[in-house]
Amino acid sequence: MRELIGSHDLLFVTLDTLRHDVAAELAAAGRTPNLVRALPGGVWERRHSPASFTYAAHQAFFAGFLPTPTTPGPHTRLFAAAFPGSESTGEQTWTFDAPDVVHALADAGYHTLCVGGVGFFNGKSPLGGVLPALFTEAHWEPEFGVSAPRCFEAQLDRIATVLPTVPEDRPLFLFVNVAAIHQPNRHYLPGADRDTRESHAAALEYVDRHIGRLFALATSRDRPCLVLLCSDHGTAYGEEGHSGHRLGHEVVWTVPYGQFVLEPGDWGKPGDWPPSEQSG
Repeated sequence: MRELIGSHDLLFVTLDTLRHDVAAELAAAGRTPNLVRALPGGVWERRHSPASFTYAAHQAFFAGFLPTPTTPGPHTRLFAAAFPGSESTGEQTWTFDAPDVVHALADAGYHTLCVGGVGFFNGKSPLGGVLPALFTEAHWEPEFGVSAPRCFEAQLDRIATVLPTVPEDRPLFLFVNVAAIHQPNRHYLPGADRDTRESHAAALEYVDRHIGRLFALATSRDRPCLVLLCSDHGTAYGEEGHSGHRLGHEVVWTVPYGQFVLEPGDWGKPGDWPPSEQSG
């Protein structure tokens, strides 16, 4: 990443609450073709999250502690806030003298833009305002949140409006927290009256139908774009009696991760993708 700072835009997407096992199964079954197209080799990396719920995971992510490969380490980090004694920084690590990567990128000339999803990005409470306050520009509306069935489309509509206002001569750091997969997700599975592993999968299929528009938007500024795509944590649907997250279970700690570079034109133009009023 160190060699890309300044020349590449950066897109960091967290698919909030997405389980690795569900993501991998859908990819293998051909149910998420756009994600498979984007991911190296068409597969998700299996990684461990640094935390079991959104707020803690994102605080760790922004400090440089991205989900860690499940093989024995130490594993060199992509970027890291400098601190004495770190054993996971290497020659290719972008190390910065700032408390988080958002401020470090701003110091490097980036316009930092957050489009939030779940409640920890809503800015309507002191706690919900902590993560958005890291960014130069942050957006959240109820239509982006967990209870809105078209939340991802609404976020994409906002991104399409905001991107033209970003100065062309400045690189962009765009962070998007996608709320669709977080509970409640039953509305993505016709006839469902409760959230299940199956409705979780249906929510991911919904995200997949629209993720190409995000990639087209991210490369519409005629710059190559480094993409980080992962979940912050998983969630339980009755495994060993557990429900939800913020608990230490395998389905919560294990998350999907993908990292790749997109070139302008790889995903066409944003207008090539169905407008929100015609999509499902």
